[in-house]
Amino acid sequence: MNNELRKILESKPIETSAPCRIDMGGTLDIPIFYFPLRHLNPCTFNIALGLRTRVCLQPYTKGLIKISSRGFKDAKFSADNAPFDHPLGLMFATAAYFNAGGVHINIESGSPPRSALGGSSAAAVALVAALLTLFECGAPESKLNRRTTALLAYKLEETAAGVPCGSQDQLAAAYGGVHVWYWQTRPGQSHYKRKVAVKKEYHNELERRLLLAYCGKPHVSKDINGRWVRQFLAGNNRVVWKEIIDRMHRFTVALTDRNYSQAAIHMNCETTLRRQMTPGVLDDVGVRLVESASQNGCGARFTGAGGGGCIWALGEVENIDRLRPLWEEVLSTRDQACLLDVKIDTRGVAVH
Repeated sequence: MNNELRKILESKPIETSAPCRIDMGGTLDIPIFYFPLRHLNPCTFNIALGLRTRVCLQPYTKGLIKISSRGFKDAKFSADNAPFDHPLGLMFATAAYFNAGGVHINIESGSPPRSALGGSSAAAVALVAALLTLFECGAPESKLNRRTTALLAYKLEETAAGVPCGSQDQLAAAYGGVHVWYWQTRPGQSHYKRKVAVKKEYHNELERRLLLAYCGKPHVSKDINGRWVRQFLAGNNRVVWKEIIDRMHRFTVALTDRNYSQAAIHMNCETTLRRQMTPGVLDDVGVRLVESASQNGCGARFTGAGGGGCIWALGEVENIDRLRPLWEEVLSTRDQACLLDVKIDTRGVAVH
C-alpha cells in the first residue's frame, strides 16, 4: 500500500457492511449443477437480513496484514505469504488480490460464527467494497458497483476455498432485499438473472411470517456440498435435484402471490428431498425444529447446506406465533442456541 493510501486510512478508517441471508435452493447456484440442469431453469431464493457484517480498514505495520474477527483468533502475516487455507484465508486472499499490505482488517459480524447465514461471504463482499473504496481514494458509495463487488467476492471465495462454490451469498450481500436468482449459462451473458420475489411494500408482512433459529452448532458447508457434488457427478440423485428445482419454482410462485401457506408446503417438500439424500443435513435439534414447524402448519428449511447453523420457518402469522414458544423450548436444551432477529435488509452492501 503506497503512502497516499496510507494517509487516507490514517485520516479516516474506511467502514463498510453487508447483510447475511436465509435461503432455499442453495447448491443449485454452483455451476456443476446449473449447467447440466439449465433446461429446467434452476433458481435459488434468498432474503437479506438486518444481521449485517461490518468491516473496518485501519493502517498497520508496513508489509503486514492483520485480521481480527469475533469467534477467531487474531491473525497477522506478511502480505507475501499469508495463508489462504487459514480459517480467515478468504480475507487474506482478498487482501492479496488488492496487494493491500500494511492494513488491519477488523470484522464484526451480526450473526453467530459459522451459522450458515452466509456471514463469511458477507464479510468478503464488505471487504471488497472497502478495498475498492480505498484504492479509488475514498470513492463514495454511489460509485460502488454491486455486480462487480459481488462477482469479485465470489471468484475470490471460489479460489480460496479450493472447492466448487455458488454465488447466491455474495449476491444477497451486495443487493439486499428478497430475490429469486435464476442461473444462466449462455456465453457472453450474466451468469444470473435477478428477480424481486417480494416487493419492499410487503416486507413487513413477510417479516411477521418468519422465524429464525440458531441451533448452537457451527456448520461446515463444504462437507455436505462436497458430498452432493460427488454424488451428482457420479450420476446419483439427479432425479431428486430435478424435483428440488420443480419445488423451487412452485415455492417462488406461491411466495410472490403472498400465498404463505402454499409456500410453506413446497418449502417442507424441498427440505424432505434434501434429507432423503443426506439425513445428516439436520442434527437432533434441527430435526425437532423442522418437525414441529410442519406439525403447526409452517414450512421449515435449514440455511445454506445445513449440517448445523440455522433453521428458518415460514407460515401464516397465527401459525408462527404458535410455533415460536415451541422452538424456544427446543432451543433451551442446547447452549448458545437461540432465536435470531428477522428484519429484511434492503440496502445491501454499504460504505459508511
